Amino acid sequence: MNGRLGYKASFLRVCRLSLIASALGICCLYAAPTQTLDEARITSTLEKRYGERAGMRARAWFKVLSESVSVSEQDKLFKVNNFFNLFRFVDDIKLWGESNYWATPMEFIGVNGGDCEDFSIAKYFTLLQLGVPEDKMRITMVKATSVNQYHMVLAYYETPSSIPLVLDNLDHVIKPATQRTDLLPVYSFNGKQLWLNKEQGRGVLAGSSTRLEKWNDLNHRLGVDRLRQPKLKLE
Repeated sequence: MNGRLGYKASFLRVCRLSLIASALGICCLYAAPTQTLDEARITSTLEKRYGERAGMRARAWFKVLSESVSVSEQDKLFKVNNFFNLFRFVDDIKLWGESNYWATPMEFIGVNGGDCEDFSIAKYFTLLQLGVPEDKMRITMVKATSVNQYHMVLAYYETPSSIPLVLDNLDHVIKPATQRTDLLPVYSFNGKQLWLNKEQGRGVLAGSSTRLEKWNDLNHRLGVDRLRQPKLKLE
């Protein structure tokens, strides 16, 4: 038990510094609709940049996409959440050599790890690719009261008035926000808008996500043309 609590504290301490620093800074990323992806090119590029196992992960990711096209949105959440929660948690300073780097989904898959925002971002874009409307999703910063630290998760709203479901890499089970009393929402965003959250619901609209500059930087690096090499090799 002490080991698990120590892991949680370390895990969330890293996220706190990264998320607080970027909370008022992210520019807009207007998420593209589902598009046809060049599986051969993406897989080959990741393999060349990060190694053979990166290519295997890319093929596994495409398999998740192909198997999830015709299933319900709930099943899409389950499959995507489970897939990415197999990846390793590593703080940015160790992995990328800087304290607040937001990896693209392709970088995350390539290196096989990242910190809390990288898990949430990868899940968000994968679900977009599977046709889940961005209006149903929020990348959400929360405060984990159990360890008094900050953390990032992905929230899914089945309807505008629904209690969101939480996709988290700390607690791997998808649960309604009302069952995650350890998480207090602070702010949330998607490709269009930014909300300030004061309760377990949708929150108060605070304007466009153009306020978030790291989101804009991420937008410019999407795909496989601007892949960054990590400072730490995980395999």
